[in-house]
Amino acid sequence: MEQLNGWFTDLLSGNVIFTANTLSFYWSGLVTTVQLVFLSLLIGVILAVPLAIGRGSKRRWIKLPIYAYTYVFRGTPLLIQLYLVYYGVVFFDGIQDSIFWVVFKQAFFPALIAFTLNTAAYTTEIFHGAIKNTAKGEIEAARAYGMSRKLMMRRIILPSAFRRALPAYGNEVIFMLHASAVASVVTIMDLTGAAYYVYARFYAPFDAFIFVALIYLCLTFSIMFTFRTLEKRLLAHLRPRGA
Repeated sequence: MEQLNGWFTDLLSGNVIFTANTLSFYWSGLVTTVQLVFLSLLIGVILAVPLAIGRGSKRRWIKLPIYAYTYVFRGTPLLIQLYLVYYGVVFFDGIQDSIFWVVFKQAFFPALIAFTLNTAAYTTEIFHGAIKNTAKGEIEAARAYGMSRKLMMRRIILPSAFRRALPAYGNEVIFMLHASAVASVVTIMDLTGAAYYVYARFYAPFDAFIFVALIYLCLTFSIMFTFRTLEKRLLAHLRPRGA
């Protein structure tokens, strides 16, 4: 307890191991984490929209493979998926002699693939549920105007579903931010990897990991604030008058 109190005293007074070198590692780790999370979420959303539409198809040969994909990736740990992509890609015949090896020999891109497939599976189910819960009155009104299925999907169903899916998708973004910490196990120098570096070099676990935890906390609250602002603007019509 005395050591812990001493550490907090050092933290408040600024006498912790934060040099220009370690801060550069933290900054590099922050940039890598933001890039990894942002790209995986962006590509995941692009994949999830058509998958969510296909998930609700009446044709079994379309919806069953999508259901199997989301079931597998939501039912297995992200760390296992990362290991399978990172270590398993070398077992493909000829991959090391192909042009793709330039991409896959770097840990960032296998991690990006694993994260993208994982978040796309969750986002597909989020959007599918939102599309499925579209009010029948909206669909009947669109049909009364003579809209085709594609036009109704683009102008009525998807915009309405995106608004309803916003709270759940905000949680998925936060989950991906926190889950990105596993990227450090495949030699990626993200925020957690930077904390491991400082801990290994200076043997300062409290300084390293609590500082990184505070960075994650700030990022999380920034995401929460952004999504709550969007919810207030996009879902304002659902609030009672005077609320």
